[in-house]
Amino acid sequence: MNPFTRVANYEELNIIGTGAYGTVYKARDLKNPGKIVALKKVRVALTEDGVPMSTLREIALLKQLDAFKHPNIVKLLDVCHGQLERERQLVLFLVFEHLEEDLAGYLNRVGDRGMSPKTIQKFAKELMTGVDFLHTHRIIHRDLKPQNLLVSADEHIKLADFGLAKTYDFEMKLTSVVVTLWYRAPEVLLNQPYNSAVDIWSSACIIAELFSRRALFPGSSERNQLEKIFTLTGTPRHNQWPSEIPLLRDHFPHRSQKRPIDLCPELDEYANDLLTQMLVFDPCRRPPAIECLNHMFFLQEPI
Repeated sequence: MNPFTRVANYEELNIIGTGAYGTVYKARDLKNPGKIVALKKVRVALTEDGVPMSTLREIALLKQLDAFKHPNIVKLLDVCHGQLERERQLVLFLVFEHLEEDLAGYLNRVGDRGMSPKTIQKFAKELMTGVDFLHTHRIIHRDLKPQNLLVSADEHIKLADFGLAKTYDFEMKLTSVVVTLWYRAPEVLLNQPYNSAVDIWSSACIIAELFSRRALFPGSSERNQLEKIFTLTGTPRHNQWPSEIPLLRDHFPHRSQKRPIDLCPELDEYANDLLTQMLVFDPCRRPPAIECLNHMFFLQEPI
């Protein structure tokens, strides 16, 4: 039995964007006049048995997430298939709710006037609530960035683009490099095994950006990204540096540790303390999302 409906129920209008694993289109739902959706187009190489089990697991994961109807996770509405585009290649369409704006666009739109402390706190809390939901279900997003956080018309944050999300066991480490450069954790840049702590690092970078409306670590290459990170964390000690990589610790100038507020003066003291905990070089020392949510930054007024 085919688990997918036909894509003929949707009319593509224009391209919203392209990601690591596919293109996203704005589309019209022909069965529900006036309803606009987001179609994520993914090409899947078929195996001798048809659609690979990894793809079926990914779709099952998305449907599992959607069953909870979490307010900070974008809704999956449908899964469709298109035609075979090339030999042994199937086109799948994941149909999501459509939101007009992502956080990157929102930050550009508010511009110099910035955001109120209440909005910053609310957005940060909704980001961490979504991350906690994923981690509770043993899912690492792995590509958190402002372009993958959607802002609803009533100004709430929803996590999107789970094309890179993977379920993980507590003992498992993931090693493929996937996270967008500016939000990439140091262990990923150093090609080390990593776990859900990469989402904590990325979230901290995004929270800082809510305050300043500029990237905290806008690196131009992987090495330059590490250099920018070390201006905050300090240069790692020799016993913290992985021995099996060609990039040597001695290639980097000595840096002393600073506070996030030194790089992002717009932070308040509570935000500075929270980001100090989240932006540590050692991933084992980063607090889990639920612990972040219990920090005074989220418990103080104005929430």
